[in-house]
Formats: sequence, structure tokens, C-alpha cells
Amino acid sequence: MRQASKAIRKHILALLSDGQFHSGETIAQQVGLSRTAVAGHISQLADWGLDVFKVKGKGYRLERGFPLLSADSIKRHLGNTKRAIIDVESVLPSTNTEMKKRIASKREDLENGDVVFAEIQTDGRGRHGRSWLAPVGGSLTFSMYWSFPDGYQSMAGLSLLVGLAVCDALKEFGVEDAELKWPNDIYLQGKKLAGVLIEVEGQIGATAHSVIGIGLNVCVPDNQYDVGQPHSDLASYLGTIPDRNALAAEIIKSLWSYLPKFTQQGFGPFTAYWEALDLYADKRIVLQMGEKRFSGIDRGVDASGALLVETQDGITRFHGGEVSLRGN
Repeated sequence: MRQASKAIRKHILALLSDGQFHSGETIAQQVGLSRTAVAGHISQLADWGLDVFKVKGKGYRLERGFPLLSADSIKRHLGNTKRAIIDVESVLPSTNTEMKKRIASKREDLENGDVVFAEIQTDGRGRHGRSWLAPVGGSLTFSMYWSFPDGYQSMAGLSLLVGLAVCDALKEFGVEDAELKWPNDIYLQGKKLAGVLIEVEGQIGATAHSVIGIGLNVCVPDNQYDVGQPHSDLASYLGTIPDRNALAAEIIKSLWSYLPKFTQQGFGPFTAYWEALDLYADKRIVLQMGEKRFSGIDRGVDASGALLVETQDGITRFHGGEVSLRGN
């Protein structure tokens, strides 16, 4: 996206985020464009998921106003915990794609714990290439950079570790009963609340540069959004919409706390904690790996983050990749 269009859409999003009516003429004056050009930009934002409508004689308004994500606000909530880059973009194809671009083009400028957020993702991705629906202003979508000097093999169990960090952060907002579905999902009251997507850049035998992508439902009412599976959101659970900037900071702090120990010791020290939050602990499950289908009892995870499944032949270990898991 051209920088000029990017700045204009950021300005329009900021104007509309208060949930009040803004006339096309007023917006045009603010951004220095014609009303026709403004209409085009708003139409594009709507195509990307901004819930905006127009009323003749009044102008444009969002269905629900929301406080924008703010790097300065997130940093204030972080305090002096750690110095890192906190970047908030209005529109990105996906935060993981953006972070991977930064690794490729300016790796030397990145530090462990650097984060990029997006209010709008035009091509958000979940696991196995699935799309990730993130209503504008109703979710957190972001990616964190973290390097592993001992290479790809030292990242085993990373997605499980990230799930633990998110659950810990949620406790600060009164969410005590979040659970984890192996290997990438956070569940609340039996429905998906958040997902984790780990991607890696680097050569075999060299430092692995990981991109930790997280998408979390903050206010995604299930009667308004069909995301392809049962889902939950924090607003429905808490009865109020939490401050997304404070929530973002708490998750970042939790990741910054967990990741150094994981980098040094691997997932082993965290297995018991993960098993305590296992959605399907000691339940019969079904796993699909390509054309193969496996059934057994979920018996937790090992020190590498592999899922332990008890079958008639004993305990079988399953790693990530194309494995999906469902309660049977």
C-alpha cells in the first residue's frame, strides 16, 4: 500500500473510531481530499472489515466506536519492564507477513520481544493457511519476534508455551478458566478464544528467527460473526470490553517473562502447567494427520511438546504439522 493512502486511511479510522457521525465534507477537509476520494477510502476500509455505515444528511459512523490501539498507551502499561519496539499499524496484510519482511530486510534492527500490531489485517492467517477473521476494533492481532541461537530444534513446544503465557496474562483481567487445545489454541467455556501461529525464518543449523503470531477475540459477538467454528470473546465472558492496550501490554509482559526460560531450558519445565490447562485431559480424542486418523486418550504432553495419546498399542507421540485434534 502506498504511504499516502496508508496515512489517509489511518486518519479516517482515527476520526471514525469515536462512534459518532462524521460528514463526508468534514472528513474530506481533515484529510485534504475530495468527498469522492474519501468515499473510496471508506469503501476500501469497509471491504477490509470496518463496520461503517452511511446516513444521508449525517455522514459516516461506525456501528460501535472503539479506542484505537496505541503504541504509546501500550508502552505506558508496560512500564520499565523491557525496552523494545512496539509498532501499531492501521492496515497490514498480516502481522506475521510484516514481521517476516522485517527479518528479511533489516534483521539487524530487530531485538527479541519486538512487536507489531495491526488494527486491520487484509490477509490474516491461521494454522494450515486458513484465514483468520479479526473484526476491526474487536480483536488483538499481533506478532512478536524472538530468536533461538540453538536453531530450529530448540523451538520444540513453542506454540504450547505461548498459549500458557496468554492464559497467564488473561488472569490479570479476571479470566481464570481459560484452557489450552493442543497445539495452538486457547479456549474459553469450550469455545475458541485465541489462536497461535508460529513461523520461522533461517537456515538449518543456524539461529532460528521466529515469528510468534497471536489472534485473540476481544469483542466478537457470535450472533454477528461466523468465524467457521464456535468461538468465544472476552467481552461476552467479562460483561464488559477490556482495554485492548492494557491487554496487549499484559500479554507482551507475560511472553517476555516466559520466553527467556524457554530459550534456555526448553519446554520441559512447563509440561505440568500445560497439562493442568489441557482442554482434553484424559478424554478420548481423534487426530487427523493427512489421510490417517488416530483415536485414543489424551495423556498430556512430553518435554518436546508432543501430544501423548494412549491407544491399544500403548503411548504414541504426535508432533505438530498437519495434525488436528477434536474431542470424540
